[in-house]
Amino acid sequence: MQPKKTLREYVADAMARKVAVGHFNISNVEGFWAVVRAAQEVSKKAEREIPVIIGVSEGERDFIGVAQVRALVDTVKDKQPVFLNADHTYSFDRVKEVIDAGFDSAIFDGAAISYDENVKITKQCVDYAHEISKKTGRDIILEAEMGFIGKSSEVHDSLPEGVGFTEEYLTKVDVAKAFIAATGADMFAPAIGNMHGLLKSGPKPALNIQRIADISKAVGIPLVLHGGSGDSESDLMKAIDSGIGIVHINTELRVAYRNALKLFLQDNPDEVAPYKFSKPALQAMQAVVEKKLSIFNKLV
Repeated sequence: MQPKKTLREYVADAMARKVAVGHFNISNVEGFWAVVRAAQEVSKKAEREIPVIIGVSEGERDFIGVAQVRALVDTVKDKQPVFLNADHTYSFDRVKEVIDAGFDSAIFDGAAISYDENVKITKQCVDYAHEISKKTGRDIILEAEMGFIGKSSEVHDSLPEGVGFTEEYLTKVDVAKAFIAATGADMFAPAIGNMHGLLKSGPKPALNIQRIADISKAVGIPLVLHGGSGDSESDLMKAIDSGIGIVHINTELRVAYRNALKLFLQDNPDEVAPYKFSKPALQAMQAVVEKKLSIFNKLV
């Protein structure tokens, strides 16, 4: 059994409601169940289906396995609308790999390469996704990215090289419009005051809400907020109101997992059963996902 609607339809429905679909990266099976169980709990609270996206970057899917993570998602689709996205993918071949494996969506991340090369490879990925969609009847989404916000979902001592929040680092409205017109991408991830990961000291700078609204109006497709970890509840809600249809969370989940696992092992140094010391880590991640989904769906 498949979800009642496609991912594209769930995102459109969310944006019509002025809410957003949560995208949560996983590195292991504990992360998977944390996201699924959180979505089920928030769906009960909302009294409606709350879709979620499982994200796996190139490194994450190399660790879990492309076929294995696809199989995990297939086990729950009759109970909860869960979709699978190939996060930050840096070549056409790796985009093709996940489309052929049955992923619902993929991101070609050309933020660190030249504009012309980004357009060229993004369009190649878009054309392939749309070709396979027509052949198979699947509705495959291809997301594009422009504007460098870093590559690592980790806790940083300082801003990563090449990342900033002043005007010169933000995605320009006219360039975004031309980029989407040239590539035909289904969704778009701009640089709008966001960054991957968290800073060790001090809060993350505020998102540029006006830039989000201006880009959204110019491109006419759903915008995706990458690097949502650490952004304030107020900023997230304003961003969603201004055109963000999907919000990515990764670093906060990693931190929750590590901290819960570390604490349990400190308190139980002789424990050797992985399912016992992994359980509190799973629960910690689930709590983060539930909180984020409540914010994205304005249930707070």
